[in-house]
Amino acid sequence: MELYYSFSALIVLCAIFSYLNARFLKLPATIGIMVIALLVSLGLIATENIFPHTFDRFSRLLSGFDFSDILMGAMLNFLLFAGAIHINMSDLREQRIPVVVFSTVSVIISTFVVGILSYYALQMLHFNIPFIQCLVFGALISPTDPIAVLGILKQAGVPKSLETKVAGESLFNDGVAVVVFVTLLQVAQGKDVDLSFGSISMLLAKEAIGGLAIGLLLGFIGSVMMKKVDNYKVDVLITLAIVMGGYLIVHSLHMSGPLAMVAAGLVVGNLGRTRAMSAVSKDYLDKFWELVDEIMNAILFLIIGLELIIIPDLGLYWKVGLLSIAIVLFARLLSIWIPTKLIPFRNNKFDRKTITILVWGGLRGGVSIALALSIDDYLNKNVFLAITYFIVLFSIIVQGLTVGRLTSTKELRRSVDA
Repeated sequence: MELYYSFSALIVLCAIFSYLNARFLKLPATIGIMVIALLVSLGLIATENIFPHTFDRFSRLLSGFDFSDILMGAMLNFLLFAGAIHINMSDLREQRIPVVVFSTVSVIISTFVVGILSYYALQMLHFNIPFIQCLVFGALISPTDPIAVLGILKQAGVPKSLETKVAGESLFNDGVAVVVFVTLLQVAQGKDVDLSFGSISMLLAKEAIGGLAIGLLLGFIGSVMMKKVDNYKVDVLITLAIVMGGYLIVHSLHMSGPLAMVAAGLVVGNLGRTRAMSAVSKDYLDKFWELVDEIMNAILFLIIGLELIIIPDLGLYWKVGLLSIAIVLFARLLSIWIPTKLIPFRNNKFDRKTITILVWGGLRGGVSIALALSIDDYLNKNVFLAITYFIVLFSIIVQGLTVGRLTSTKELRRSVDA
């Protein structure tokens, strides 16, 4: 019952904050909820001595959630599936080379650039942190967050070709990012890890390719089942079974849950919805997953905003936090610019304006916070968690609110679509 009470409190807060945003702030829903949650958090911190019981209740509410486990083990699966079913496979196929390169090569480049620059920045600011721990931070902050990206690009008015690149990258880069993060974290923990190319390649193949294969199979089976019946209630239950049962399967096989959900969503969205469903079933399925997406996003961004309450000594890290924002943006620039110069992308134009939008549209969000929370305390968890929080806030609020303006001019739209 304790978990029920906690989720009830979050839903009530989401409803109130959504109303306040729609009534007064009029920001994109997820950003508005997070901004209000931040203001509430700051208010609670400022009045902690005046209203200690209220502050304690909120602290206990958030401390009762294992954010890393809830996001990576539950919410992310629903959100990725909900996002993937609305991606057109032909659009993704057209952008397949940039998506694959940006979700693999770019993640690795960014990991090392962030790790190296963060090490020297921390040393300069008198934080004596080992280099391997900085690489761990580079791995957790490098992947773009599919939740933040998909939620914000919907309302940003980004050209279709660019939206597919950014959304596709964010959906597929989790497999590589998690493998790199887990490997580096084990090294930082002092475990005996085989860092040979063959070992890392096999781990990546099992995690990524295995997850994709299971997801494709589940999506195909689900689509065949939907074709045999004409009942929107059954169709919705089948998709729920794919997400919830599918995660149990890939988790037990130690494969990538996020990639499995993306693959399953793509198959259901492009095979099940278009060939196996009636118009009525398709309408109900779309509305159901749109609602799931909105509710999950609202809860996620609410928790991100309220996390400010329980991050210890956040104010001590504002200098390194601001410096890290610049480091992450620079690393993102290099991770996009280098592949575009070295790899021949057919039918894809990457001029300065396009690269600028790809860099600025690479948002960080809850996934990075969840990975930061999974770091052991003795590996300077509080430092990296605080830095990650600064980066995520800047990414969602500043980049999220301005990415649409970068594509507002006709000249820029023509450049991106070319």
